[in-house]
Amino acid sequence: MDAALKRHPLLVTALAPLIPHLLGSAFNIWYNMTVIDPLLIAAGLKQRFIATVIVWNAFAYPAAVLIWLWLILSLRPAFHRLRRGENVPADELDLVRRRLVHLPWYGAAISGLAWLLGAIVFLISLALTGRPMSAQLFWHLPISFGVSGFIATTQGFFLIELASHWGLFPLFFQDARPDRLKGIRPISLRMRGFMWAVSASVCPIGSLLLLLFAPPSPGTNPQSFGVFVAVIGIAFALFSALLIGRSVAEPVNELREAAQAVTHGRLDVQVPLRRADEFGALIGEFNRMVTGLREKEQLRQTFGAHVGRKAAEEILKHDPGLGGTEQEITVMFVDIRSFTARSAHLSRPKPSPY
Repeated sequence: MDAALKRHPLLVTALAPLIPHLLGSAFNIWYNMTVIDPLLIAAGLKQRFIATVIVWNAFAYPAAVLIWLWLILSLRPAFHRLRRGENVPADELDLVRRRLVHLPWYGAAISGLAWLLGAIVFLISLALTGRPMSAQLFWHLPISFGVSGFIATTQGFFLIELASHWGLFPLFFQDARPDRLKGIRPISLRMRGFMWAVSASVCPIGSLLLLLFAPPSPGTNPQSFGVFVAVIGIAFALFSALLIGRSVAEPVNELREAAQAVTHGRLDVQVPLRRADEFGALIGEFNRMVTGLREKEQLRQTFGAHVGRKAAEEILKHDPGLGGTEQEITVMFVDIRSFTARSAHLSRPKPSPY
């Protein structure tokens, strides 16, 4: 199963936001049936609401899907050429790499805009009927689309990031560092913490406050309904925290294991570089440091074979470089008078039989 998924990383990345949007849509449908439907009392409002649902789903969401698929398919030509080992022009490759790094942001923008416009379009569509509308609709429709959109957008963002790091970054950045790509805006650790705070606290508490101030819908129990919404918000907040924790804990564990290997003398370690954020920069510098240590060790072993191990270690320890160093030394020459002439007449000793 895992091998089959690795053969189709573009497909996996394209389908990453599917489940969050299905869950967000399910919450939206349930909220509309439970809360919104009893508020459509005036004649013609319910028919207009159903017609707006049909038109919106027939045009808005397919348009959003097409934009998303266009972004994914724009990576396909370079993806196949890199997979075949062919060269891609530098300008084209940089453009595709920037698009890949920004892919989670693009997905979040498309999703958030679709849900935001949905709330506005539904309110305008109901208002254009000329029928008297309950003031509660101006509370509950934004709540319905807001909570649903937050669920879909945040979970989709992190799943897109996870899928792209897993399947696409190793190929597109096999000979380059993502953190050194110019013109990119990856999500920072500070932003991850902010998104976790919003997901874990602001969103559930904000939803409960909106329900507290919003007039209760007919036929609903405000207490039990509020508890249910709170449970949904907390569940998705915990899931967001799990995804964020994995995105932070995984590179930390990889760096820790690699550092332990280096302390034990293993200089063949290489941490996979699949990030463009601060962790990407840290992993890149760590790999560069290990490469330098490995090259220095190879030089020490090669040099030591010619001048001796201790001499090589002493030379590399001080590392004078190409410029050399200035030192005061003393040289003593010892000569024996007529040593050469006398040596010429000396007989060569016979080798010992032992």
